[in-house]
Amino acid sequence: MLKYSYSNSERAIIKKIEGEEMCRINPKVDLAFKKLFGSEENKDLLMAFINSILSEEEQIKDIIIKNPYNIASYMSGKISILDIKAVDEKGRWYDIEIQVAPQAFYDKRALYYWAKVYSDQLAEKGRYGALNKTIGINVLDFNYLEGQDYHNKYKLYNSKTSREFTDLLELHFIELRKFDKDVSEIRTSLDRWTAFLNNAYEYSKNRMPKEMAEDIHIKKAIEVLDIMYLDEDEKELYEQNLKDLIDKQEQLETAREEGIEKGERNKAIEIAKNLIDVLDVDTIALKTGLSREDILKLKRDN
Repeated sequence: MLKYSYSNSERAIIKKIEGEEMCRINPKVDLAFKKLFGSEENKDLLMAFINSILSEEEQIKDIIIKNPYNIASYMSGKISILDIKAVDEKGRWYDIEIQVAPQAFYDKRALYYWAKVYSDQLAEKGRYGALNKTIGINVLDFNYLEGQDYHNKYKLYNSKTSREFTDLLELHFIELRKFDKDVSEIRTSLDRWTAFLNNAYEYSKNRMPKEMAEDIHIKKAIEVLDIMYLDEDEKELYEQNLKDLIDKQEQLETAREEGIEKGERNKAIEIAKNLIDVLDVDTIALKTGLSREDILKLKRDN
């Protein structure tokens, strides 16, 4: 397979995504995220990340990764999705996914993946009574939900009484871009994990703020990421993931700029309409940036 060559504009975006100095591997890229949290040797990091999301009463002590990171399985087509499935010592199931590119129907996607993990238990257990609580954890590098809180939890409740229907469904959304705390304002474990995912390019095993280093799991995650090795297959897949991310970001930026241009033109047209009976064509064109032809057409239409 030919190695992809980045253009200058793409390299500029890579620097923005990965950071210019410290980050060699971006933990937001799904391959890196799965290798960091979905590998057996880093099982303690996955547990610490999950515990940072769960309440104090729900903390886990052990976990089994049901689809551990394995590049050979991915390359052979046996694994097509880079989410992380796991079950804890209490039998509760988890589905953890990071999504960088915005999706219009992510609520439906999140429910689908939760339902898949929940329903797959039936094949293993053989009866409805054995189905256990399933928790979906969705890490999003875009804003999707209303409100400014970067972490939101959803469960099933009676809309009249607010009484819980069942605790079997639980969905968490962590919107990375809503996290705006300075490192000195970090208070919780989830704050630290979110800061790590957002700002990994600022850290290395020899350079990390004390607020991050005081957490042994965050410290290990930074150290693991700093020395993480990718073989040729992993590097190729990582670069393809990164290229896909760049392409999507460029498409979104183009759409945003086109939207701004369209909005500005519409605003200029409205201003021109109000000036048609007051100023001459050349003056209106100068003040609005529209062409003489645009102004003359507006005069004819009016």
